[in-house]
Amino acid sequence: MSINKHLANAFLMLGLSLLLVACTGAIEDNASSPASSGGVEGGIEVRNAQANMTLPTETGSFWMEIMNHGTADDALIGASVDGCAVLELHDMVMEGDTMVMREVEGGQIPIPAGETVLLQKGGLHVMCIGKEAPLEIGTTVEIALQFANAGKITATATVVEPGDAPMGQQQ
Repeated sequence: MSINKHLANAFLMLGLSLLLVACTGAIEDNASSPASSGGVEGGIEVRNAQANMTLPTETGSFWMEIMNHGTADDALIGASVDGCAVLELHDMVMEGDTMVMREVEGGQIPIPAGETVLLQKGGLHVMCIGKEAPLEIGTTVEIALQFANAGKITATATVVEPGDAPMGQQQ
């Protein structure tokens, strides 16, 4: 009788251990989900944030996907990053035969309801001016994005080489 009781306790402990491991795995999976890079606030979700901050220059840029899951249009109206004196919302456009970079008209990037807007190399991006120092590839940096309706959303951007473009971004 005593051996059966010990065996039953051992199986109970094993079952509880497996349950604990399963729950822990679910928590870890949730923490690494794309939403955790920026979260969802007011219907706005920020994913795949990347920082082009490795070069020994005074500038850098940030790329990301911004999804508006809501029913109302929103707009990215600003950003802030420790280590950048100024952040501006920029676009790359063709003027004749020359590609030029300039601040977006009206100082905001529209994020229409139900759509995804890509901030990427060769297009819309957040420009860091007055960068304090280059950052190492693979490290992360927090970027606080300010939206007209959703308010402030903080995203974690992974520092990448300027030539890396895992989101299908173009140079």
